[in-house]
Amino acid sequence: MNENQTISELLQILEYRIENGEYKDSVHKITLMTTLETVQRMLNGK
Repeated sequence: MNENQTISELLQILEYRIENGEYKDSVHKITLMTTLETVQRMLNGK
């Protein structure tokens, strides 16, 4: 990610990486999933 990307693009990247197995190990996958969930909650005001 870089400073010119939008939050929407970040969400798409995270979803893609999780769905396609683009992570180092199970801990990295959980980190990606937690990040995705946290950003989605922030956008929904929770």
